[in-house]
Amino acid sequence: MIWDDAKQKVAITLELKTAVLRVRLTKSWIAIAIQNSIHLYKFSSPPERTAIFETADNPLGICCLGSKIVAFPGRSPGKVQLVELGSGNVSIIPAHASALRAMDLSSDGQYLATASETGTLIRVFSTSNCSKIAELRRGVDPAFIFSIAISPNSSMVAVTSDKSTLHIFDLPIPSTSEPNSPMSPSRRSQSPHVLADEDPPNNQKWGFLSKIPLLPRVFSDIYSFASTHFEMGDETAGLNGSSLSYLPTLGSLPNRPQKGILGWIDNSVIICIGTGRDARWERFKVGERPGVADEGQRTVWREGWRKYLGG
Repeated sequence: MIWDDAKQKVAITLELKTAVLRVRLTKSWIAIAIQNSIHLYKFSSPPERTAIFETADNPLGICCLGSKIVAFPGRSPGKVQLVELGSGNVSIIPAHASALRAMDLSSDGQYLATASETGTLIRVFSTSNCSKIAELRRGVDPAFIFSIAISPNSSMVAVTSDKSTLHIFDLPIPSTSEPNSPMSPSRRSQSPHVLADEDPPNNQKWGFLSKIPLLPRVFSDIYSFASTHFEMGDETAGLNGSSLSYLPTLGSLPNRPQKGILGWIDNSVIICIGTGRDARWERFKVGERPGVADEGQRTVWREGWRKYLGG
C-alpha cells in the first residue's frame, strides 16, 4: 500500500502472490522485490506494470532505484542487472563470484557499490559503461555486510558489518571517467569481459605498497580512512539455544531484525539505524575532529544517539 500523506489516505494498492521483501519509490516509478523477481511499475493511478525481471535468490530484497536506472541481482549469483527505465535497455555487471548481499546507487545514478556474501571487498562500478572504478577492502576475514551508502557528492562510501564496525572509505573517482549519463547510448549492453576477481589498475590504488612487484594484493587494496563502533543491539538465541542466521532461509522472511542501516544526512553526517528490542539511531560525524591530538586527520565519531521505541 502506498500512502498519500497530503490526502491522508491510501492512494495505491498492489497485490503480489508472494511476500514483498522491499519497495523502492521515485516520483515516476515503483520497484518491488520478491524472492526471485523484480516488478517494475509506472507511478500512476492505477499503476502500470511495465516489466518483470527474474533474479537469483534474493532473500534480502536487494534493489536500488534511481531517476533513470534500476539495479538488482541478475539471474546468476554475484551478477548485477542494470535496466534503463526509459528504454528498457539491460546491462549485466559480473560484480562478484558469490551472491550479492548489499548494494547502493549514488544519488546521481553514476556509481553503484556492491558487496557479496563473503563481505571482504566492496566494489564500485560506473553505471555509464559498467567498468569497475574502485575496490575497497573492509577486511580479510569474512563478514556479513549490513549496509552500503554512497555520500551525496559520491566522494565517500560508508559500510557496516556484523563486526559491529562502521567503515568510511574515500571513493577514488578516476579523473578520466567519462561524463556520460547513466545508461547513455555509448555504453555496452553486456560486459562479460569484466572479471569478478580482476585487480584494479595501480593508479586506482593508494600508497607506495601498490607499486612493489609481486606484493600480495591485500597490502595494496584501498582500506577505510576511518572506522568506529556502532551499537549492534540485543542478540537473542533461536530455538534450543541455537543462534539465528542473518540470512533467511529460502522462501522465508528475515528472522532477525536489520541492523546498521545507513543514510547520509549530508556529506559529513551519517545516520546508522538499528532495530529490534534495543531499537536506536546513532548520528556520526566524518571529518577533522576538533580538539584531537592529530589535527588535520580525518576520522569518524559518534555525535549522539537515541532510542526511538518506548520501554
